[in-house]
Amino acid sequence: MSVRHSLLALLSGGPRHGYQLKIEFEASTGGTWPLNIGQVYTTLSRLERDGLVAPGESDEQNRVTYTITPAGREEMELWFATPVVQSDRPRDELVIKLAMAVAARKVDVTAVIHQQRTATMRTLQQLTKAKRAAPEGAAQRLVLDSMIFQAEAEQRWLEHCEAVLKEER
Repeated sequence: MSVRHSLLALLSGGPRHGYQLKIEFEASTGGTWPLNIGQVYTTLSRLERDGLVAPGESDEQNRVTYTITPAGREEMELWFATPVVQSDRPRDELVIKLAMAVAARKVDVTAVIHQQRTATMRTLQQLTKAKRAAPEGAAQRLVLDSMIFQAEAEQRWLEHCEAVLKEER
């Protein structure tokens, strides 16, 4: 996840201070990905260093308001225009775990798959419940839908893993 670009996107809507950015980010993602306020301010400092945001005046609570610069707007637009490719995503720990379970030979791979399927089903139920309870809004819906689709795909992949292992026996 690019916190850097997310903050630029939020700032494109107008000046904000760090806590506002944190709250708006979490609201946009339906609270699915909480942001640490320290990470927000560290990222803002780097964005300022790179000339992508400019600090403004402090408010009555001594919070600095930041504004996106033209260079920051250009960076944000480039981010939105550039597709995310699979190789840019981190390694999938579950895939690695199952590959290593098979390679280790003394691991009950079926048990590992079963435990994961149970956990994924629990996650799917929680996400579905969260979607029903979420306030209306396209941003939150898209995030929850994405997570639901990923969990469903994981369930299908785990079923496939079981089938492949049965064929290998």
